[in-house]
Amino acid sequence: MFALTFLGTSASVPSAERNHPALLVEAGTHRILVDCGEGTQRQLLRNGAGFRRIDRLLLTHGHFDHVLGIPGLFSTLRLRQSADVMTIHGSPGTLDVVVRMLAGLWGEGRAPIPLELVPLTGGHVLDAGGFTISCFPVIHRDTDSFGFSFESQIRRHLRPDRLAALRVPDGPVRKELAEGRPVTLADGRMIDPKEVLGPPEGRKRLVIVGDAETTNGLAEHAHDADVLVIEATFLDRDATIARDYGHLTAAEAAALAAVSNVKQLVLTHISGRYADEEILVEARRTFPNSRLAMDFDRIVV
Repeated sequence: MFALTFLGTSASVPSAERNHPALLVEAGTHRILVDCGEGTQRQLLRNGAGFRRIDRLLLTHGHFDHVLGIPGLFSTLRLRQSADVMTIHGSPGTLDVVVRMLAGLWGEGRAPIPLELVPLTGGHVLDAGGFTISCFPVIHRDTDSFGFSFESQIRRHLRPDRLAALRVPDGPVRKELAEGRPVTLADGRMIDPKEVLGPPEGRKRLVIVGDAETTNGLAEHAHDADVLVIEATFLDRDATIARDYGHLTAAEAAALAAVSNVKQLVLTHISGRYADEEILVEARRTFPNSRLAMDFDRIVV
């Protein structure tokens, strides 16, 4: 299960794009930030989410509206005397932006908290046991951008009726079967896990795309997602402007959700020139289960 909280700054900057350049993903004991826009540390406090166990930051790209909150967040963590190492994943170009920004504030090669910088190249990012994170390339202007896919493990639970029927005793043999390994019982019978396991269940997918100028190549990564988070800066009537600025329309985001067979579409990065209803009407024509992300929205996947 994943819990996703939007830490946008639209409440404090009403004239700007209704942007959500920081998302907090919680999975088990893990708390991971995706992007870190200006004021992220303030939003964490206002929301009550706090800073405990946030030790990993995934950056979609290096544009300032997605990284300017890093110095403030790190300063807060320093004041709280956090000893955790903050691991930052981003493209080499994005990490260079972060390094230069920190150097301008704290000096070359210095940071207020322990850091580990991990460049992204596409594919595997993290295996946390109960879930995995992978990344994939996204086209956005002159950046090396990445989207992220969170996927929980598929689980198959033991069926009590089958265990009873096959007279499988309590104890270690049941644990072996639950983990997918065949066992031999004391009476010599071999039990295959397929005989006692129920159908696969529990797989959840959360896909997050930052800024994008095209949906080309994204369907294969968004397919069957329970939730797809993606920008929809413009309406289709302004598609030419969207191309000029390297962003998507609500219609394009909805078309991606439809072709990818996702369950729910969450739209972010909305231009302030539009009313919420305009964006929703356009998206829902193609994909009815669309919604706009608002400050502090929390979605459980």
